[in-house]
Amino acid sequence: MDNKIETFNLTKKFGKLVAVDNLNVKIKNGEIFGLLGPNGAGKTTTISMLCTILMPTEGTANVNGYDIIKESDAVRKSIGIVFQQPSVDDILTGRENLRLHAMWYSVPKKIRNERIDEVLKLVGLEARQNSLVKTYSGGMRRRLELARGLLHLPEVLFLDEPTLGLDPQTREHIWDYIEVMSEERKMSIILTTHYMEEADRLCDRIAIIDSGKILIIDDPEKLKESIGGDIVCLKSKVKDPRIFKKIESVSGIEVKGDYIILKVKNASENLQQIFEVAKKVEKVEIRSASLNDVFLKYTGKDIRPESGEGGIVQRIMREKSLR
Repeated sequence: MDNKIETFNLTKKFGKLVAVDNLNVKIKNGEIFGLLGPNGAGKTTTISMLCTILMPTEGTANVNGYDIIKESDAVRKSIGIVFQQPSVDDILTGRENLRLHAMWYSVPKKIRNERIDEVLKLVGLEARQNSLVKTYSGGMRRRLELARGLLHLPEVLFLDEPTLGLDPQTREHIWDYIEVMSEERKMSIILTTHYMEEADRLCDRIAIIDSGKILIIDDPEKLKESIGGDIVCLKSKVKDPRIFKKIESVSGIEVKGDYIILKVKNASENLQQIFEVAKKVEKVEIRSASLNDVFLKYTGKDIRPESGEGGIVQRIMREKSLR
């Protein structure tokens, strides 16, 4: 099976709101696949349908070869999920949370403790496994949720904003775990994130989604290449920025306040020509195109990491209220 996930006109509506609109995508075996989009773009709703938590309004999908509508139980048994909203039990210890999860997923009793020990070691929680979860830091809770999602050896792991709100050091640690899971366990991972550096580092391919539709899919480097060059930011007294259009290497011009932002092919080689046209430059900044530039190009919006689409509980309640 080359594709672990394939969607067929997958659609979800909440009343008149179309949250996911005829989604058709294929996710390969062993791939880390990123979903990027502004708040409300449809990322969490898409994952919720693929996990069989929400029923599609129209269309369907196959996950691990199982139809999400007709074979939902088989889908659930073969996937792991880490949603952005915390779901571990505060009044249990870390180990007790994992033992309960192992029972729910029918992990054989004879290997249950072995599997729990293995995932606790993977996420570095061995020393705190017998502490109540309410004493854990936010980063430790996220690591425990990762351990729980991995406990029953899923073929596909869904990570919905796995590092949202965590400090940079903890995010780095979780990125390391995700890379290990992909490389050593050969599992397919579907990741939603508001952090561009997270997507750039981890993802084999990225889909940018907005208003429930996928705008573009490609690997991170090709997405950045689609910008058309490097970014040159000038503070200049040029009255008409359109004068830069005569420079062959310039593929885009934007004005923000006192600054002119140019997209330039091989900026280091063509900078002198830009200076000659600008005549007097007060400040200049040159950088390579980033995923954030790609995001702005295709959505026209800036991505904000401070909040996600909202928890799955809220989405289910909203669906019920609109029926």
